[in-house]
Amino acid sequence: MQGTVGQRSRTTVAYIIPVVGICAAAFLLTNIFIYLYLDSVYQPGLQQVSPLVGCVPQHFKMPTMKNCTAWLQCSQINAEVHELKLIGQGAVKKVYLAEWRGQKVALSRLSSLNYLEDFLHGLSMLQALQSPQVVQLVGFCLEEHIILTEHHPFGSLLNLDGILEKEQHKQHNNWEMRLRLAIDYVTILHYLHNSPVGRRVMCDSNSLEKTLSQFLLTNDFHLVVNDLDALPEVDMSRNLLVKCGHRELIGDFVAPEQLWPFRNNGKPFSDNLMPEYDEKTDIWKIPDVTWFLMGKVPGGDLVHFHLFQIHEKCKKKDPNDRPSAFDVLKVYKSVYSSMVRDSAGFRDML
Repeated sequence: MQGTVGQRSRTTVAYIIPVVGICAAAFLLTNIFIYLYLDSVYQPGLQQVSPLVGCVPQHFKMPTMKNCTAWLQCSQINAEVHELKLIGQGAVKKVYLAEWRGQKVALSRLSSLNYLEDFLHGLSMLQALQSPQVVQLVGFCLEEHIILTEHHPFGSLLNLDGILEKEQHKQHNNWEMRLRLAIDYVTILHYLHNSPVGRRVMCDSNSLEKTLSQFLLTNDFHLVVNDLDALPEVDMSRNLLVKCGHRELIGDFVAPEQLWPFRNNGKPFSDNLMPEYDEKTDIWKIPDVTWFLMGKVPGGDLVHFHLFQIHEKCKKKDPNDRPSAFDVLKVYKSVYSSMVRDSAGFRDML
């Protein structure tokens, strides 16, 4: 009897061990597949499948189009593009919702000739930086100071919370989607800091609101940078640094090196005496933008906890001590992947 019980227990153990091994292996493989998928989705410099894939340079293809089309020129814009309504206005441009062959587009028109240089710079950057990180250029007409780009109905990042409060979008209001937006944001910075036309600095970002207005939210909840009117170049080999405008900048949002260094001495601001700086000003602003992007969702506090160290480095007073956008991106991707793996493991245990 005792031998029978022992044999039965050994048989049970022999049966359990392979089952446990198979379950453990399956769990491990699941996590590996999740990690590989996430890594493929968030490769540095990539954020989502671009409608530009398959198009030759100077062509565009919006999601509902079958074929790529050459950038529209003046004659086509005048004949085929119809303005519908004003949807935005800034110092440099007025932006209208317009229609071209049934496709909704954004038509930007120069507001004042005083800003012609900024307008032309923005167009040149749009032409040179076409990628999944940048809004898609549809056409332009220099004679009439018009730029056409793909229209994104959700508008700028300023609208994020309002969009996610709507019933049809509430399922997207979670830490996973919000952290993906933060990854997109840092991916864009990494792209601009290593662009085909040199290291570019986002100068039109002197407040959180102004920074958020530079990015558009796509229908599939990704980000593209939209406003490239103030994107000067940094090149250390040529001793080329930048100053974001010719007026004194104030506030905690801008980097310390962007503040007038002689303010406490009572010396009035002088643009000629103001020191120049580099792209690390963009790094300083990352924690503030990410704090906004994460909102107040379950799991958000854990994300902030995991990002605390890299954000602390972003806020170093000396810009040389701050990480690169690529360094920040690696941490963001790692946190996203590990949190998704942990969530998957927790669900498997239930």
